[in-house]
Amino acid sequence: MSVNNLDPKQVFSSRRINEADDYPQADGSKEKKINELAQQVAGQLAADSIAPYLITGLLRIVEFSGLMVVAYIMYQYYVLTDSPSSLYIYCGLIGGLFSVGFTQALGGYNIISLRSFIAQSSKVITGFLLAMLVLLTIGFIVKITNEFSRVWFVGWFAFGIVYLVVLRAVVTRYVKKLTLEGRLERRAVIVGGGKPAAELIRSLEMRDATDIRICGIFDDRSNERSPSVVAGYPKLGTVAQLVEFTRVAKVNMLIVTLPLSAENRVLQLLKKLWVLPVDIRLAAHANKLRFRPRSYSYEGSVPFLDLFEKPIADWDAVMKRTFDLVFSIIGIVLFSPVMLATMIAIRLESKGPVIFRQKRFGFNNEAVDVFKFRSMFHEMTDPDAKVVVTKNDPRVTRVGRFIRKTSLDELPQLFNVLRGNLSLVGPRPHAMNAHTKNQLWDEVVDGYFARHKVKPGVTGWAQVNGWRGEVDNDEKIRQRVNHDLYYIENWSLLLDLYIVFITPIKLLKMENAY
Repeated sequence: MSVNNLDPKQVFSSRRINEADDYPQADGSKEKKINELAQQVAGQLAADSIAPYLITGLLRIVEFSGLMVVAYIMYQYYVLTDSPSSLYIYCGLIGGLFSVGFTQALGGYNIISLRSFIAQSSKVITGFLLAMLVLLTIGFIVKITNEFSRVWFVGWFAFGIVYLVVLRAVVTRYVKKLTLEGRLERRAVIVGGGKPAAELIRSLEMRDATDIRICGIFDDRSNERSPSVVAGYPKLGTVAQLVEFTRVAKVNMLIVTLPLSAENRVLQLLKKLWVLPVDIRLAAHANKLRFRPRSYSYEGSVPFLDLFEKPIADWDAVMKRTFDLVFSIIGIVLFSPVMLATMIAIRLESKGPVIFRQKRFGFNNEAVDVFKFRSMFHEMTDPDAKVVVTKNDPRVTRVGRFIRKTSLDELPQLFNVLRGNLSLVGPRPHAMNAHTKNQLWDEVVDGYFARHKVKPGVTGWAQVNGWRGEVDNDEKIRQRVNHDLYYIENWSLLLDLYIVFITPIKLLKMENAY
């Protein structure tokens, strides 16, 4: 079955599980590897989905910009003056803003509406018409209507409608294509089975159209307490296996169906799941305890309590990626003489490749190849980071000591930023075998993997606060992780700017980098 027609219920029915199938039980093995059925579903969900907010956000920008351009073209070809009048510019600006605002109020940017040409066209035309009426009303009140060309105004209105209708026809075709490919959706996994999960599924499926795709159910309870099939959806494994499934299947949302009264069980689940870069919601449709309406978010009429939100999501992610591209290109241009000199110095001192690659933890625990200038003798390099580099380490060359001390060895990571597997600012990517006293760091720090909820960075909050270099005790890695989590929870572009500009100053004062 291709991803174009993916439906977990169909995948399940095409491979009926018989009584001999080995489903993980609550008291069974702690093995986290997902089973065959979960692998099949996850494999078909592995393609990245396109977030609906990107399409609706770009559509707002394109519509606003397009209406401004139409107004300007009409002005140039009819009003016939040497330079644009400020009144016409202001009119086009206000008209475009009001059109987008009214269309938004009418639901014209709802991803469900974008699947129907007639539905969205009627809303966008109505929104533009209301914007024109507002402009006429403002012009009448301030008595400036006589200063505008009526032919320009009517022409802008007519050609503006043509532009909006043609644009929406293109958008409809594109959205339908993405929908058929299974890419325009929010992929959700239900945590907890039984009757509450069945009621939730029925409530969500009662909606005529939704962008939520239920991928399956995960529950620690045995099949006697939690059926292997709920409302046609299979139970794919345990909560421990859900962590691995979420990473492979590019899941966007986890929906916990446990009641609030099961406080201890909910807390145990969240302790395992909060490290994932996904939205985590608690289904509140079956809870007798009710909060104020503003405490809930809704999918149709189904209420949810938002427990955790994916950090740096939606347009924040777009802004951060733009920031990364701009500043990494600037950095490469500015530091290209330094990088060239470093490459020559490395090659003159010792044989071997100038660039050293090492597998490190990236976003969502995915392995990424991180680039560095080689600072060790080629035959002594340690790609697996089995031995921590210490002061006066004999494996490090003379050039290597200097570039490690000044962090010049990290400059090639600007190309990682361009590739998109690193960010300019974020938690530093640790080696996958990083450890202290024969204990892996995820065993030292509870919730260690939560630092991978965002892309790792070339520099970060922990580094500019002095937590870089050798990690020879548990407290140092705890401090690093604490600072990384602070950054994730308090991210802003201003914080990124501060870290970028303060990094060179802080590096000059650091003594613990070997």
